Amino acid sequence: MIIIKGVINTEKVMRIFEQENKMLFEIGEKATKHDVKQTLEEKYNIIVEKVNTFKNFKGKKLAWVKLSPKHPVSELATKFRLI
Repeated sequence: MIIIKGVINTEKVMRIFEQENKMLFEIGEKATKHDVKQTLEEKYNIIVEKVNTFKNFKGKKLAWVKLSPKHPVSELATKFRLI
């Protein structure tokens, strides 16, 4: 099962990225909040505080991921080559 398909990178997302320590991911249709949290914590060695999932108007499943203050989102963005 595919859990994380990729990172969404728009101007609005980057603004939230800087202000609220959150990132937006496109995730698999059957992925749960727990799956997303577990995958990110194990694969990238970070602490996830909260995961909010939703479907956008195009039918894609997305997840906002809030990271712990100990792990700035810029650290994870560097691993995804966003900055």
